[in-house]
Amino acid sequence: MIITPDLKQNIFYTVYFTVSHNFAAFIYLTGIVVSLVFALIKPTRKSIFLLLGFIILLFSFEYNKHILEGLREQTLNALITIQEHNKVRRVINIITLKALPVLLPLTGWGLVGLAAFLHFRNKET
Repeated sequence: MIITPDLKQNIFYTVYFTVSHNFAAFIYLTGIVVSLVFALIKPTRKSIFLLLGFIILLFSFEYNKHILEGLREQTLNALITIQEHNKVRRVINIITLKALPVLLPLTGWGLVGLAAFLHFRNKET
């Protein structure tokens, strides 16, 4: 099978843009796999914190890119049916647009940092 030059270029750009668009997700997935191996070999508190941290970071990445707007709209449509409720709309917007995009990565990196702290604290003793 002969691949034409334009198809080669299109394949290259497809792979390039897929990797560049999801680079952070690939890093978090690598962290999940590595921490899962650590957790399976020697289950400790730090390996579980590391695993949970990377899982939350990957979820946060996907939440910000793909879930946020749909979840906000779905929640608003479920709660506000006939009569307009501005307070409910404001609370949902604050939670979905402001709180979760900050709290999820903060929690994920906090757990990764806690795992690193536990790792280096145990090395010193």
